[in-house]
Amino acid sequence: MIHCLRRAALLGVLCLPGYVAAQAPVEVARADDQAVLQQVSFAGTVTSPRRAVLSTSVAGLVDRVVLDEGVRVAAGDAVIELDPELIALSLERVRAERAQAETGLADARRRLNDAETVGTGRGIARTEIESLRAEVESDTAALSAAVATVREQEALLERHVVRAPFAGVISQRLAEAGEWVNPGDGLVELVATEGLQFDFRVAQEYFAALEPGERMDISLDAVPGVVLDGRIAAIVPVSSPGGRTFLVRALVSGEAERGVTPGMSASGTLSIGTGRVAVTVSRDAILRFPDGRTTVWILDDSGELPVVRERIVRTGVEFGNEVEIVDGLASGVRVVIRGNETLREGQTVRIVGGSG
Repeated sequence: MIHCLRRAALLGVLCLPGYVAAQAPVEVARADDQAVLQQVSFAGTVTSPRRAVLSTSVAGLVDRVVLDEGVRVAAGDAVIELDPELIALSLERVRAERAQAETGLADARRRLNDAETVGTGRGIARTEIESLRAEVESDTAALSAAVATVREQEALLERHVVRAPFAGVISQRLAEAGEWVNPGDGLVELVATEGLQFDFRVAQEYFAALEPGERMDISLDAVPGVVLDGRIAAIVPVSSPGGRTFLVRALVSGEAERGVTPGMSASGTLSIGTGRVAVTVSRDAILRFPDGRTTVWILDDSGELPVVRERIVRTGVEFGNEVEIVDGLASGVRVVIRGNETLREGQTVRIVGGSG
């Protein structure tokens, strides 16, 4: 009995005019005048900021390939070692010569000091003292030469180890253990993987519209669904004669580079000003129909309850989340951006969110 009464009461409420459930919940936003942008996409490639074929500055026999292809290295890591035996023996010899020069200089200084202490008044000729002083100067020069020779041999020994000049990945090995190499011969190719660059060939008609620092959305085929926040770092003002394009180089933050490697294909999207201002609405406000109609629902709050009215519009450029309205809508009108899929002409609505 109670169930029947509740059901009857519910049916009675539903039949009341203006029942609140008939007010469809919607979000609205205001159509505003703003600068119209054109979104243009370009194809590009991920490139490394540094790429080098490492070579040796001394001739020698490759003793050991320390790191192989695909290995990540830090700046200063040993990559190739040449056989150091002969240069190590030469270094021992010149170090011994330096020690001999140090001993000779110390002895000459001692003898000069003794002669100057005794003096000419006790049988030491002035010419002998001058001769000892000249010997000290000569031994000093000889020691300086010996020290320089030691430093030279130490530098040559250090050059028997080829080190990475920057952090990166070894992309190619060009020498094997047991090979004789000469100065300038390529040993390994090193490619930097930090600070990656995104290079795009851009049509010449956009040259005047671009400036360094502008934002660019970058996506990669190898990382679908991920959009990187890039910034134009350089615009190379040299057009390619064949394609009538110029180079635009963009950078992204270091965190965004994870999973990105040189050689990957990339696409960049830029928002370029068209030079005109027009009424724009959110992309979510636009409804398109198979018969070619494009409409928006506008809010009419002139009555006791807000209702919606369908308005046919003609659209222009789409950029970001905005759509240019060429005809059919004035600036300042509020349009429905959520809950507009099932609305009917003149239906009352309840505003539950949005702006404007």
